[in-house]
Amino acid sequence: MQHHQAGRLMEAEQLYRQVLARQPQHANALHMLGVVSAQQGRHDFAVQLLRQTIALEPQWPQAHYNLGNALRDLGQLDQASAAYRQTIALKSDHYDARNNLGNMLKAQGNLDQAIAVYREILALNPAGIDADDNLVYGLHFAPDYDARAIAQEHRRWNQQHAAPLKKPIQPHINNRDPERRLRIGYVSPDFCEHCQSFFTIPLLSQHDRRNYQIVCYASVPRPDAVTARLQGYADIWRDALSLSDEQLAGQIRQDEIDILVDLTLHMAGNRLLVFARKPAPVQVTWLGYPGSTGLAAMDYRLSDPYLDPLGMDESIYSEQTIRLPDSFWCYDPLDGREIVVNALPALESREGQAGRVTFGCLNNFCKVNQGILALWAQVLRQVPNSRLLLLAPQGSPRQRLLAYLSQQGIDADRVAFFSHQSRRDYLAVYHRIDLGLDSCPYNGHTTSLDSFWMGVPVVTLVGPSGISRAGWCQLSNLGLAELAGQTPEQFVQIAVNLANDLPRLQHLRATLRQRMEASPLMDAPRFAGNIETAYRQMWRKWCAAGVAANVSS
Repeated sequence: MQHHQAGRLMEAEQLYRQVLARQPQHANALHMLGVVSAQQGRHDFAVQLLRQTIALEPQWPQAHYNLGNALRDLGQLDQASAAYRQTIALKSDHYDARNNLGNMLKAQGNLDQAIAVYREILALNPAGIDADDNLVYGLHFAPDYDARAIAQEHRRWNQQHAAPLKKPIQPHINNRDPERRLRIGYVSPDFCEHCQSFFTIPLLSQHDRRNYQIVCYASVPRPDAVTARLQGYADIWRDALSLSDEQLAGQIRQDEIDILVDLTLHMAGNRLLVFARKPAPVQVTWLGYPGSTGLAAMDYRLSDPYLDPLGMDESIYSEQTIRLPDSFWCYDPLDGREIVVNALPALESREGQAGRVTFGCLNNFCKVNQGILALWAQVLRQVPNSRLLLLAPQGSPRQRLLAYLSQQGIDADRVAFFSHQSRRDYLAVYHRIDLGLDSCPYNGHTTSLDSFWMGVPVVTLVGPSGISRAGWCQLSNLGLAELAGQTPEQFVQIAVNLANDLPRLQHLRATLRQRMEASPLMDAPRFAGNIETAYRQMWRKWCAAGVAANVSS
């Protein structure tokens, strides 16, 4: 166990195998070997070992829980959910199993059920911050929750988890020179092969080192080649994974960070309770998604003129909104540069049906709801012989979606699915898609940028929240705002008209990548300059506040 706890997985595996060589029915050794195998990425073998464990010890909750984790990692979400339910049946206060069950339900598109599970956890354990993060973030995907309802949940989250940490906050002694070189701290668990890197690399690689010193606080469980690349862009790199929130806040104060930037909001692995301790005089949130943290200790949130148009109600955010001039995102496809754009699939003859249009949505399946499905079905009905390609988990989610589309008059043979794949294989799926259909209220963000990069335009529906205006932002920066429908009816009509205009689709496919490269969406020096201008504006305001306080005293 000491090897295992210390992360020496190969040594731990060897010991477990030695035990099993002597006692093949040793349940604990089987169980721990299964856990180690899952941690090493051998999920099929882990499932086999954990099923053997359960055959020996059917009432062991932790064995069922770890089986659920291994099945989850294999993408077998129905079976994973069943394993988590069995864990809960054996141990009702197994909050990790309840939380993971909620995550499975969300991944399967059962948002209402997922939200109910998160609320059940909080009723039993109000301090359960993981479930509360999942709840607050999950509400953004649910059509029935508007911005005010989500803001209310943010305030409750802050009161429950962050407000108790406010009293010990000490004054900041940073030098209040408004024009000096600033020390910027970035906090993230995703400084690795993660979609966040498509945006952090353009920024960190282009920072003006003469005026800004970059410090990264990385809580990365499994560092990789992307981690090493990002580390090369930092002046100081801190491995924060093993640090508690209190310890990390202390390190940040010791480093005398001037502006601390959260890159995660309420997504997995966040360190919001570090920000709740206010270790830096200026604190900002950006990137994870265009929303709010709800933290009273977070000063600013970055946005743009499309996500948050001037004049909108900003009381839904706990932070002050700073709008970047062009876009919230600056994108680099990284190894996606190696994947070429192909010819328009509809112009190829397939099964004797040249001109057959394939629509696609490769967004996370939890963004797919009946409201948007109904609009997609309208599009399919009005474009004869067209097809729909979707990313969706295997099992009940696909069955449920096909059943709903059948009620809408769309035969199952017009719908195709694929599962999560490597980035290279995922990008290659766009070779089969002529036109993207966006989700709503949670638009595609990274996925739409990937789509544009692969020459596939995306028709979007503009909604009432920042996350539902992402498509409009990106299309506007590409000079294609006419592909953003302001109403459901416009969304359908735009998609139908474009699907019936193959010459225009062909032209867009041939030119979208060049549009991307020439737009603010891929102009890293311009984006970094805009971010730095925002940072300087925040810093000058903090300095001025200190001068005003001294004068008044």
